[in-house]
Amino acid sequence: MAVTTLTLKGQVVIPASLRKKMKIHQGTRLKVEEKNGKIIMEPLPDDLVSSGRGLLKSKGRVLQALLQDRADEGQR
Repeated sequence: MAVTTLTLKGQVVIPASLRKKMKIHQGTRLKVEEKNGKIIMEPLPDDLVSSGRGLLKSKGRVLQALLQDRADEGQR
């Protein structure tokens, strides 16, 4: 069990051992809610792109098409 202190600004330091275990780093967004009289903090995905990575397997075709389209526009 770790103990932390609330600052005057309402900030709380999450102990390094928990940050490492939960893969929380500077800039990580946390969902904060109250449940049954307890404060619950849960890390959110870095962004929607990374959280959905792998859902649409295009094997790079979309990127290649975009790059080709931009190259074609540059030649006009």
